[in-house]
Amino acid sequence: MKITANKELLNLSGKTAIVTGGSMGIGFGIAYRLAEAGAKTVICGRREEEAKKAAEEIKQLGFEAIGITADVSQEKDVVNLINQTINQYQKIDILVNNAGIFPFNPLVTMTADQFDKVIAINLRGVFLMTKYAAEQMKKNGGGKIINITSIDALHPSAVGLAHYDASKHGVWGLTKNAALELAKDNITVNAVAPGGVLTPGVVTMQSGGKQNTTERFPEPTKMEVPMGRIGVPDDIGKVVLFLASEMSSYMTGSQIVVDGGYLLK
Repeated sequence: MKITANKELLNLSGKTAIVTGGSMGIGFGIAYRLAEAGAKTVICGRREEEAKKAAEEIKQLGFEAIGITADVSQEKDVVNLINQTINQYQKIDILVNNAGIFPFNPLVTMTADQFDKVIAINLRGVFLMTKYAAEQMKKNGGGKIINITSIDALHPSAVGLAHYDASKHGVWGLTKNAALELAKDNITVNAVAPGGVLTPGVVTMQSGGKQNTTERFPEPTKMEVPMGRIGVPDDIGKVVLFLASEMSSYMTGSQIVVDGGYLLK
């Protein structure tokens, strides 16, 4: 049996990675870690200026990245994103499905359109990206797909997130079934379930500004987290790097909870 040297286990040189929702917050934390490990990183965002700015920040640190605009709920956008990535880097090795929204709406006042929008971005988007990225990964002989779920995929965190919770439970289910189907193609599919993470959207919301709905739900207070602190994007980025690397070579269909122990309470 071939044993990979420690120094090579986290080396992503020669790999191409796509991170949806990678312009800020958790997505940017993930994109940075993958790029730092050597991956050519494609940052996907709905706003062109933000995606390109994030890619430029990573390039200024000496790593390789490009920004591409796409709405992952739209099939034509997803196909265009995949095609642009292939044109630029010839292959796709790693996909991180991070894009998501969480507009708060009590169930009794939530409209069908509001429900559908969350499902479209949070769940349909994961399906579309997985479908088209997997087609390319099969051509390369394998790949890694990492879905960002939430602790809400396991336990509700707040009233007003019925649509969000439904979408995240759906992503967890999709993760397991896709892992079962794609294992024969040497494509692993795993998930990361963040707890509360201090992102720009959360900071804006806590300061009384308008919530950035591309971010996650409000994080618990420090007193509610057994580890005594709120998560930061890099906490998620490091776990995604683990799943994207050879460190997780015998893992598929798994979900890693990264919440500082919050669900223990």
